Amino acid sequence: ALAPAGAPKISFASDFADLLDEGPFTPIKMRPEEPALFLYTSGSTGRPKGVVLSHHSHLWAMAARQRWPGEPGQRSLVAAPLYHMNGLASSQATFSHGDAIVLLPQFTTKGYIEAAGRYRVNFLTSVPTMIAMMLREPELLAATDLSSVSVVRMGSAPVTQALIDQVRGVFPKALIANAYGTTEAGPVVFGPHPKGIKQPELSTGYPHPAVQLRLVRDGRLIEGDDPEGGVLEMKCGALMTHYHKLPEATAKAMTPDGYYRTGDVFRRDGNGFFFFVGRADDMFVCGGENIYPGEVEKMLERHPGIHQAAVLPVPDELKGHKPIAFVVRANGAALDEQAVKSYALANAPAYQHPRQVFFIDEMPLAGTNKIDKRALAQQIPTAGAPRE
Repeated sequence: ALAPAGAPKISFASDFADLLDEGPFTPIKMRPEEPALFLYTSGSTGRPKGVVLSHHSHLWAMAARQRWPGEPGQRSLVAAPLYHMNGLASSQATFSHGDAIVLLPQFTTKGYIEAAGRYRVNFLTSVPTMIAMMLREPELLAATDLSSVSVVRMGSAPVTQALIDQVRGVFPKALIANAYGTTEAGPVVFGPHPKGIKQPELSTGYPHPAVQLRLVRDGRLIEGDDPEGGVLEMKCGALMTHYHKLPEATAKAMTPDGYYRTGDVFRRDGNGFFFFVGRADDMFVCGGENIYPGEVEKMLERHPGIHQAAVLPVPDELKGHKPIAFVVRANGAALDEQAVKSYALANAPAYQHPRQVFFIDEMPLAGTNKIDKRALAQQIPTAGAPRE
């Protein structure tokens, strides 16, 4: 049938080329301070917040990141979501250095190990929980050629000495990196010591020369080596513009002189190296004593029979709060609740020992592959004796 009268017509003989011609393209010139992207926080301490990052802040972070030593064409394995800073920054840094990425659709222990071997990966980027889960597959690890791995980078969560020792057993020639960064201020925070002093294994590093850091406790600056440490505040070119539609949260996060309050507690040693202690808002008081769950978890994971530990507070009428622990046993370990309590009492202040211990097969993971402590907290009322 013929087209209705008045309908637009195109002659393929004479008009089609003009239809395909989009005309001249004039790129939009963005100002450095304009928003480039939104990244959302993990929501581990509340509802996720939209972090607005400008073109300048994003490009500054990419330019400031230092490439790991090695031949061009290195391969990184990424199994973290690209809508969070960890996975996105790792991927973009890899591309900016001319290297290649092996990007997995999601993290599974088997898929991660097999991809590392199949694609001869050089850099493993991860959070500690991913590596801990990987180490529970000794047969698959033994059957997979992982000799190409030269760097194991763990970030976004605390790293324990026990985990580092296990990683070294699997990757004896690899550099093990304890990384730190934030969505609000980017991935460039720490680096090597300017005098070449060897970095302690549990340290996140020495302040990057382009980043200003300070520790604050009870409203005062903490100078030098202080065992209690303070909350890390930082200023750099990667700072966010603001939280999307959250002016009060933005004001709370930023100081009048332009520093970002990370909410992370660090201590600093005599050489200027920083050590992560825990989240300020994770800290709870038990009988007048401050407890950081991460410190208790590190202590528990030094036990050879404990593969992973997660510590949470529960209300207590007498003490205010008391610690409990979820534990994943090491392969083949015969471990009961009393053994965990006895170990804690022998290796830490008594107030830190978990009053209850729940044994589980594996830790639940949040979308960022960190341990989902909210999910663990929901198990507490139903996890009765024998706590298995």
